[in-house]
Amino acid sequence: MFITTVTPRFGDMDILGHINNAVPAAWFELARNPLFKLFDLEMKLSRETFPLIMAHTDYDYIDQLYFQYDVEIRSYISRIGTKSFTLCHEAWQQGRLCVKGSAVVVHYNFNTEKTTPIPEDKKKLLAEHLLQAQ
Repeated sequence: MFITTVTPRFGDMDILGHINNAVPAAWFELARNPLFKLFDLEMKLSRETFPLIMAHTDYDYIDQLYFQYDVEIRSYISRIGTKSFTLCHEAWQQGRLCVKGSAVVVHYNFNTEKTTPIPEDKKKLLAEHLLQAQ
């Protein structure tokens, strides 16, 4: 599991005094960086070195998030397939699960514009973070 702590910014808050519903998507995106480094250690993000593309994301809002408290983003792998894997995220604040979501990430060759099998060494790295979705 990867853990990223986020301190909400003033601009993340909406007029109702809680974190706007669009903000956790950006936090989950930020929390994917450690996972992406498993595939591109230096994060060069070039067509030659970065082999991942997003296929799907979803979010479930369970409880409100507030400006005053840090948010812990927990990220883990819930499924490893031949050419894709599912990454799950949870946003926790003060011991409460507030938002959960998932992302299907596909192993992809940007030069040929085709999906490719996930190399076995990368599957092993992913498996180190494999947990069942909550």
